[in-house]
Amino acid sequence: MDKIPLRIAVADNPHTLAVKSGAFPIEGVVPEFITIVPQIAAFRRMVRGLEFDVCELAPTTYLIARALGAPYVALPIFLMRAFHHSGFLVRPESNIRHPKDLEGKKVGVRAYSVTTGVWTRQIFMDEYGLDSSKVTWVVDDEEHVEALKLPRNVVHTAPDQSLAGMMASGELDAGLAGNAGIGRSGGPQSGTWKQEKQDYPEMFPNARELETEWYNRTGIYPMHGTIVVKESVLLENPWIAYSIFDTFLQAKNEWLKRLPTLETATDKKYRELSKIVGDPMPYGMEANKPAIEALIDTAFKTGLTHRRLSVAETFFNPESL
Repeated sequence: MDKIPLRIAVADNPHTLAVKSGAFPIEGVVPEFITIVPQIAAFRRMVRGLEFDVCELAPTTYLIARALGAPYVALPIFLMRAFHHSGFLVRPESNIRHPKDLEGKKVGVRAYSVTTGVWTRQIFMDEYGLDSSKVTWVVDDEEHVEALKLPRNVVHTAPDQSLAGMMASGELDAGLAGNAGIGRSGGPQSGTWKQEKQDYPEMFPNARELETEWYNRTGIYPMHGTIVVKESVLLENPWIAYSIFDTFLQAKNEWLKRLPTLETATDKKYRELSKIVGDPMPYGMEANKPAIEALIDTAFKTGLTHRRLSVAETFFNPESL
């Protein structure tokens, strides 16, 4: 059988490097790995130009595109994970003590569809009763999927404004920290953020405690990077899904064996997360179904998708082959 050539755009992560180096080859595939820094640029090239056969996408970007008929489907391989009770900052004078207090307020986030923001809304809505439609979400970046029609309660900053500047001036009452919003790396607001950071308390000062309880109760472990494959590739060669899944799984399991002794910031992050979740990078449908369903539901309820997608149409399960 001839091997299938595939253009694959995946970021360099500790658990993917062995795939990209060829240490764990993808059976039946001749891969051409394309490294794009930052990977966010690959997101846009995939959803706007279908440039790759296999690509790592932000899961919310994928759900939006899939609901609009995108000709690619996800595999249950998730390359980044994080909890999101932390990283939400409030201005003390806004008198925000609870997520419900955000109703009627202005909140900054880089883009409405940024996955960190969607997970934060999921927690605020499902756990604390927030009506997201009563919040004005202020954004200062474009959405990856150009066809996305934003809800009326989403507004853009003026060209000469930044989220951090608006937070500092009191025009915003709250916002997401880091790359998801205020003070993201490389943004025009970064300098302001460094001066103002100490003035903004977290919504949840005991975030790790809340995250642990929430995970134990719900089984939801938020995912970020998701692998998608063109449907045309899988239509002709469905076995490719299993080959990709198996190879990424082997590389991840090899990384897990070494994780206790690794010292990069990323490795340390996942070593800490493993104290809560066990495997800090679970692949497959069974372990991830609670998170998949929660993200699909939140995308629909917050107007990111015009219909509620089903798990079956959203993920191709290679474990069923």
